Amino acid sequence: MDKGREILILRVEGTSDSIPFTFESRPYERVGSTTRKMSQEQYEKLLFDRAHSKRRWENQPADEITLKDIDRDEVFRIVDIARSVGRLVGPVGRSLPDVLDRLGLRKDGHILRAAVVLFGKTFLPDYPQCELRMARFLGTDKTEFLDQRQVRGPAFKLLEEAEVFCQRHFPMPAKIVPGQMRRVEKLLIPPDAMREILVNALIHRDYSIAGGAVSLAIFDDHVEVWSAGGFPKGITPEALTQNHQSVQRNPMIADVFHRTGLIEKWGRGTNRVVTMCREAGIAPPKFEEITGAAVVTFRVHVGETARPEVGSKVESKVESAGDLQSRVLAALQSGPLSKAQLAIAVGKKKIDGQLHAAVRDVVAQGLVEYTLPGKPNSRLQKYRLTAAGRRAVEGWSR
Repeated sequence: MDKGREILILRVEGTSDSIPFTFESRPYERVGSTTRKMSQEQYEKLLFDRAHSKRRWENQPADEITLKDIDRDEVFRIVDIARSVGRLVGPVGRSLPDVLDRLGLRKDGHILRAAVVLFGKTFLPDYPQCELRMARFLGTDKTEFLDQRQVRGPAFKLLEEAEVFCQRHFPMPAKIVPGQMRRVEKLLIPPDAMREILVNALIHRDYSIAGGAVSLAIFDDHVEVWSAGGFPKGITPEALTQNHQSVQRNPMIADVFHRTGLIEKWGRGTNRVVTMCREAGIAPPKFEEITGAAVVTFRVHVGETARPEVGSKVESKVESAGDLQSRVLAALQSGPLSKAQLAIAVGKKKIDGQLHAAVRDVVAQGLVEYTLPGKPNSRLQKYRLTAAGRRAVEGWSR
């Protein structure tokens, strides 16, 4: 360089507002050394991505929704959980509009779509995407169903439904033998790992896809969780098993889940899932994007299920009290459940006298407690493991 001269280099980063590029009202894209017209689909996607930080599906007004369409009991159930874990501090009150404002789910008096996803009561015809599809298939492909359910509901209840379905079809980890505890077998998938993947599917999915859903498919040799819309922009399947940033497609929905303690905001969830699986002695899940959906696959041996013979009668048997108690405790490992949810989890069609007795006995033994101790007969009553109950269940795998 000649003496007395210097080079000044300026670098200017493009902004998201300048993408996509247009000329004479036509969008173009660069492919290798060629400039070509952009497809309408790609153009619309880029426009949406550009506006996403300010205008997202979740933060748009749900014009057809009023306060009577919001499940008040569900709102305050989640508020109570958030307060109990210290993520909603200060006075809250019992005014539904004020609470929705506090959670950022109303704007200028208008209920937002995120509130419908989290706390809605009715989802058809306007919100069909608030759906969970669950199936247990015979064998290793989708040729034949053994069990299937399709549920529309608020997000936290969909999570609970998915966990109950898993409890119903995963092998039971162990039994309680009266007077002692013994090891039978370990858990198929660590409950916290399964819950993390289900939560991610609910909070990161693309709710703008009206026909989309979260799907849980259980086969003899693997378990799949599908979430409509692929991974959020900037996240690849490979990145999820490494250090990566947290990218939230639906930050308002994610924030309410965060307040309940179900997620963090540091992009560590999938890394924790990998760690939990390795510690449990199973293979880490595989992350993929297939036909516009995010797919997580656990390669585990669920077990073969025999095909019932045509014309055969399935005879019911009376379950021993000890065995039913063990199934109740195992079902409660993933979190509190109502008696109706417990009935599903232990494979019963309805609440019966045996289940009433089993629940009464484990409560009397101090293994299970009420979530609403002052209201034992409340319709909102649920049951959860006590510290003694958790130690009993943990003792099975030692």
